Amino acid sequence: MLLRLLSLVVALTLAGCAATGGRGAGDGSLGTGGRGSSAGGALPDGGIPRRPLPSRMVPIPAFQQATENGTRTTRGEPGPRYWQQWAEYDLTARVFPDEKRVEGRAQIAYTNNSPDSLPQLVLELIQNVHAPGAMRNGPQEVTGGIQLGSVSVDGRKLPLGASPPGLPSPGQGATAGPRYVTLGTQLIILPPRAVRAGETVQLDIDWTFKVAQQGAGGRMGWSRDNLLFLAYWYPQMAVYDDVVGWHTDPFLGQAEFYADFGNYDYTVEAPAGWIVLGTGQLQNAEQVLAQPVLERLRRAETSDEVVPVLAKTDFAAATLPGAEGRLSWHFKADSVRDVAFSVTRESAWDAARTPVGDRDGDGRTDYARVDALYREEAPRWANVARYAQHSVRTLSELTGLSYPWSHMSVIEAAEIIGGGMEFPMMTIIGDYNAQGDSALYNVTVHEIAHMWVPMTLSSDERRYSWLDEGTTTFNENGARFDFFPGSDPFFGDWQEYLEVAQAGLEGQMMWPSDYQPPQAFTVASYSKPASVLRALQGVLGDETFRRGYHALYDRWAWKHPYPWDLFNTFESVSGRDLDWFWQSWYYETWLLDQAIGSVTSSGKGTRIVVEDRGELPMPVHLTITRADGETLRRDVAVETWLRGATSATVNVPAGSPVTRVEIDAGRYFPDADRENNVW
Repeated sequence: MLLRLLSLVVALTLAGCAATGGRGAGDGSLGTGGRGSSAGGALPDGGIPRRPLPSRMVPIPAFQQATENGTRTTRGEPGPRYWQQWAEYDLTARVFPDEKRVEGRAQIAYTNNSPDSLPQLVLELIQNVHAPGAMRNGPQEVTGGIQLGSVSVDGRKLPLGASPPGLPSPGQGATAGPRYVTLGTQLIILPPRAVRAGETVQLDIDWTFKVAQQGAGGRMGWSRDNLLFLAYWYPQMAVYDDVVGWHTDPFLGQAEFYADFGNYDYTVEAPAGWIVLGTGQLQNAEQVLAQPVLERLRRAETSDEVVPVLAKTDFAAATLPGAEGRLSWHFKADSVRDVAFSVTRESAWDAARTPVGDRDGDGRTDYARVDALYREEAPRWANVARYAQHSVRTLSELTGLSYPWSHMSVIEAAEIIGGGMEFPMMTIIGDYNAQGDSALYNVTVHEIAHMWVPMTLSSDERRYSWLDEGTTTFNENGARFDFFPGSDPFFGDWQEYLEVAQAGLEGQMMWPSDYQPPQAFTVASYSKPASVLRALQGVLGDETFRRGYHALYDRWAWKHPYPWDLFNTFESVSGRDLDWFWQSWYYETWLLDQAIGSVTSSGKGTRIVVEDRGELPMPVHLTITRADGETLRRDVAVETWLRGATSATVNVPAGSPVTRVEIDAGRYFPDADRENNVW
């Protein structure tokens, strides 16, 4: 979710202590170092380093265990025994727009692909963040949360338990009879017997809830009596993975989501006259859309130019009349980690196709449809379909992974959200009337970039927001560079990160996401990790970075990457030990400050002294320009600083006078003081 507008305001108005600290080299636990800490010990000659030195990067014990079990590898690839759970969802939602209410029913076939026997099943009930007394780390409208009607397992109706059962480890038995319990934003089911490895269990659940206007922290809701956006609207299986097991971290409102993949077959019943767009392929367009609208939609699917599928003159007859004034919209989505849908009745609808590359390997270009739905109060949105075309096309090229689905729908949802929020094939975004056209493009491409992470590479956003948001911000910046030639999208991220870091308000990127103050959370999740990926590109070189980055998507598409999978992928592709990089950037809050100390020339040549005035070690890339226009490139290897030095000398042979020396002329590194980078 794009939280920058809110978080930047918070960063400027709040002061607080961010979590700091390094990571111990032994047990993988979070340490207490932080800026200025030294994890490196003495120099080889027995001296004491004048700078902090990074320790070896050690994954958490659970990840190390996964590599021993063969589900992960130290090369960043899924192991030969990798597995993940699977669910088949059959869902129905009855939407009552006037009442702002949803009634739902779910049939879930959950297959245990793990080697463990599961005495409990855990599901997410995100709507319970709106229940009275719910734990949350920010204000939320109290609507009562989700009201469960019945819960059945393999046809057996279960009673509501009186107290939380706890979550024994795999292999331990439950201590009470079959039942279900709601515990915050989770539903815990104790089935009549444990679900053994390889078995499938059938769950039947029905429920209802009132829709909050800005639900789940402004990620879904309703606006102006002509728009609802429904997300987190059904009980969803929590993740049980090979590293942690059941993920029982509650949804508190800040850190977002983690979900398994599954197949969805769902129906949305809504009043006639309301248009429903959702995750997946609409199965019965002929039975719900008015014929002129349907014809224009079909034309848009083969048109490079934007087609106005629905205009104001069509609002009164956008759909068929339905039975008793209601229509059922039937969708199917394969291998997605969630489903969401919009219900609108006064939104213009623009659509067109966009190329995504050769998705199926047949040697021909494939396409996806892009949609922009917006109300007349959002005039800047007339360009959003074009923005979406560029975003999907460019991101497919940047990641090396073609956009995998039939459509990408962008929904204007002012009064629900100010920034944007992503769902498979769907996103909602504010009107951006005040922010301007370039800001609207930026948020559009950011939210569409989430279709790659976490919608295809399904990472744990509750614990490692940076793996999702930081990677997405990096991809956003790549697309912005293409859309706005000559721009420097990373400069804004550097400024945001360094402003907070230099104020002493930064927290480690590896610190759990829900336990950081808002300003530290924003930097650790968005601007810093995007800047760090750009820095890694500078360390490895563009081509090696590209190979590593594409390998990450190739290896982990439709799977669950952890941070160490990213680290190990780049190391295996580049053939380099990058522990110093991961430890310095991801586990510490050190600052980078490289400087030109002095430049002196004589008959023998030019002597350049480079100083490393910060704590964070990085290679130095020098660009040296002579009076005759010749340009030289000299580097200071990172090993110089890893040995504890704080200065290094570069000698340039005699020749035409040196007129300019610059550190990082390619602007890859987020240096805290770039003014001392140039002589």
